[in-house]
Amino acid sequence: MSTHNKSSSSFAVLPYVPMEELIAEILYRIDNDPEREGIQKTPERIARSLAFLTEGYKKDPHEVVNGALYKQDHQNMVLVKDIEIYSLCEHHLLPFFGKAHIAYIPDGYILGLSKFARLAEIYARRLQTQERLTEQIAQAVWETTTPQGVAVVIEASHLCMMMRGVQKQNSKTITSAMRGVFLEDQRTRDEFLGLIK
Repeated sequence: MSTHNKSSSSFAVLPYVPMEELIAEILYRIDNDPEREGIQKTPERIARSLAFLTEGYKKDPHEVVNGALYKQDHQNMVLVKDIEIYSLCEHHLLPFFGKAHIAYIPDGYILGLSKFARLAEIYARRLQTQERLTEQIAQAVWETTTPQGVAVVIEASHLCMMMRGVQKQNSKTITSAMRGVFLEDQRTRDEFLGLIK
């Protein structure tokens, strides 16, 4: 278990406490009847849910791609569009969700199409910011496929803006990350941006 040290921005490491006990303590502090039937099993349910929603920390993108690179002389853009993403904002532990668009221009090898969704999922299932998520997906495709270029755009809605804070229900955040020819060639970038509209 970690607890915030008010005197600095670091976390102090304390003896291990099972996740269910930590969650039970939170419920005890916020609910006026923490023993009621409806939430008696909530600590176990939340612990399982958090384990699932953050399982990306245990996965290696290189292992996901392994065996799915195929030699192919294809040098035109490949776009996998509208990949659903669900992640947790690291600032409030509230979900953000939306769609990722991933394009690349191969350089001798193509990647199995389902692997783009799997790469996005690895990084989405971590505590995240949308900006970092976008960069991590782009970098993973860049490193694992060594293409001529990579482009990633994510458009997402954030419950930390919708349910709390400014409470703006229709706001969307759009982030992009590009590598190689997508940065160097305006026409290639424009083609990608036109295709995802």
